[in-house]
Amino acid sequence: MGQMEADVRSAGDVIILDLRGRLVSGSGDQLLRDSMNELVAEGWKKILLNLSEVSSIDSAGIGELVASTKMAGRFGTNVKILRFGDRVRHVLAISRLLPLFEVYEDEREALDKFAQLAAQPTPPQGNKSPK
Repeated sequence: MGQMEADVRSAGDVIILDLRGRLVSGSGDQLLRDSMNELVAEGWKKILLNLSEVSSIDSAGIGELVASTKMAGRFGTNVKILRFGDRVRHVLAISRLLPLFEVYEDEREALDKFAQLAAQPTPPQGNKSPK
């Protein structure tokens, strides 16, 4: 599998970005950056990145995955990961970045987690809860 490809689909208020191919410098990292920028700019607040068909990742791909997730968070967008492939999971584990991501093995479970998130009341900003 050569070039990185991306498809977008939705499940209610969650947008799912299905990525396939190699998340590497030059094409994959740029496609991820552009796709995430576009989804956040469109106002999506819940993004599920499906990485189950990403065959490999390099340092540029890792950097973009971290950067895109952080950028989305700054705009109030919650990002979850659906299924890292074994090779990608291994690279992220040895680089000690795996704990940075909220990863689910099952799409339904991830979508349910987004729904639970929406059901939780948000505390008022700036107020500290009493002790």
